[in-house]
Amino acid sequence: MSNAVKTIGVLTSGGDAPGMNAAIRAVVRTSISNGLNVKGIRRGYAGLLEEDIVDMNNLAVSDIIQTGGTILYTARCQEFRKEEYQKKGAEICKKHGIDGVVVIGGDGSFNGASKLASFGINTIGVPGTIDLDIACTEYTIGFDTAINTAMEAIDKLRDTSESHERCSIVEVMGRTAGHIALWTGIASGAEYILTTEEFHGDIQRIISKVQDRRRLGKKNHIIVNAEGVGNSNEMAKLIELATGIETRATVLGHIQRGGNPTCKDRVYASAMGAKAVELLCEGKTNRVVGYHHGEFIDFDIQEALAMEKGLDPYLFHITKKLTTR
Repeated sequence: MSNAVKTIGVLTSGGDAPGMNAAIRAVVRTSISNGLNVKGIRRGYAGLLEEDIVDMNNLAVSDIIQTGGTILYTARCQEFRKEEYQKKGAEICKKHGIDGVVVIGGDGSFNGASKLASFGINTIGVPGTIDLDIACTEYTIGFDTAINTAMEAIDKLRDTSESHERCSIVEVMGRTAGHIALWTGIASGAEYILTTEEFHGDIQRIISKVQDRRRLGKKNHIIVNAEGVGNSNEMAKLIELATGIETRATVLGHIQRGGNPTCKDRVYASAMGAKAVELLCEGKTNRVVGYHHGEFIDFDIQEALAMEKGLDPYLFHITKKLTTR
């Protein structure tokens, strides 16, 4: 096709997520198998503006599928919100012969990809974020690894909470989305799950539940708290003061971003990276790869960004029954 690409650039942008390397590997090897050149753009849009661009071959992505993080590094770039820098980015792509770009990241990264497309660079977005907060897809790269990391940490905290007859508040990532909190809370048998979408500051309700469980003989209590709710340390002080039960707050933080990706994150990220290259080879642009009803499909970027995503209503519904004991 006349608008099909010859050289593909690949970058990772925003927060890192386990499985990004699997996606990079798939982009590089699928491109080469289709007779295309591949260039890696380091440190996202910031690296693009600085022309931190390297040639990539099959060997460059050997033995990376099992590693966390991103070999291309990542950064946030406020400059790229401005049209002059978006235009400069497109000009740099053309200067290096890059006529198609695969952007692995979240919503902010996709906004940048759409701007590149408006300046004549074919772009495809691949959803890479541990928060599962991209509405057009049921899966995002890194979510599965992050929830398993958090679940394993909570299991360990449960052991020590039981030994000390303690209440533990575990803060997981999720500034604006509570998917990590919901999934890990269910998986770890938490007594309470607090999400940005559903918690409205009723600390007395939590205190009453802890007191009720203690009267029934419950020796430990796990409260999973989403980052966007925050105030875990202050919450721990209030609960301890009201109940007399020793209460500790543990913020898991960035360990949820690291570590070896799970099998699911490796396989799905590989499929999404390959799909992105196939779309570029078909001459498509301004699209996002998604996973929906068992299939890897694509959406218009602007349509995808306009979609809204809440918590799974059924999962949230069952927490009310599963946390009753």
